[in-house]
Amino acid sequence: MSLRIEAVSKKYKRANKEFEILRNIDLTVNDGEFVCILGPSGCGKSTLLNIIAGFEKVTEGKVLLDGKEVNSPGPDRAVVFQEHALFPWLKVIDNVEFGMKVAGIPKSERRERALKYLEMMHLTKFKDSFVHELSGGMKQRVSIARALCLDSNILLMDEPFSSLDSQTRELLQLEVQRIWWNTKKTVVFITHSIEEAVLLADRIILMPASLDSEKKEFRIQLSRPRQIANMDVTYMVSKIMKEFKKEVEKVAKSEYDEGWNLEKDSILYDDSSSVGIGL
Repeated sequence: MSLRIEAVSKKYKRANKEFEILRNIDLTVNDGEFVCILGPSGCGKSTLLNIIAGFEKVTEGKVLLDGKEVNSPGPDRAVVFQEHALFPWLKVIDNVEFGMKVAGIPKSERRERALKYLEMMHLTKFKDSFVHELSGGMKQRVSIARALCLDSNILLMDEPFSSLDSQTRELLQLEVQRIWWNTKKTVVFITHSIEEAVLLADRIILMPASLDSEKKEFRIQLSRPRQIANMDVTYMVSKIMKEFKKEVEKVAKSEYDEGWNLEKDSILYDDSSSVGIGL
């Protein structure tokens, strides 16, 4: 299922003032493609995902799925949020089945699908556990299994690993690569981590900090599964970091005192700095 974003702009009104967060965004995501949207805080990447999901409406432009305009949430798009959003009073398997139950899928089919994706996420022995009995990483794996059960064509993921510790995050990055490879779903993944984007994506969209700037695209043509220690991954991270740093500096200049400059930071850039000596 192809996704087309055409000249999308988004404005908000707060206290009788208008704020623009997206301006004239064009993007095509091909069927089965894994696209990461990367950018500094406040650049509108989560807002764009919410528009694709149908949670928010555009001010201008349109979003098309196979030529049909998106105006509301639908079963063709499943969403995994930053927080797991599970129901604490339901067992794991009931949480996974919940979306299918709302969709009217028969109980026997719900159970079959739920067990299939719990097995894919290595959680079958916890199917009868309650949410409070799970670790943070396990909760997010349940959330992913619930989204996959809907059998949607497009999977939208909004920084799903941002609250996890680094070890758990690395494990789930590998799991998501494996799941995407096995299911061939179209994935749009929001992240602020360059390393995560390079590990996961076929293509990275770097959102600009300024509405007057153009987004940039990077194609990641590396073999899978990818790991951060790989030299090719490190090279791509370094390449994208140069562009990302420019966007971060734009944000910092708008928020810090006049005259601040990332390149002039003595701790980060002065070779004579003693930070780290003896470690």
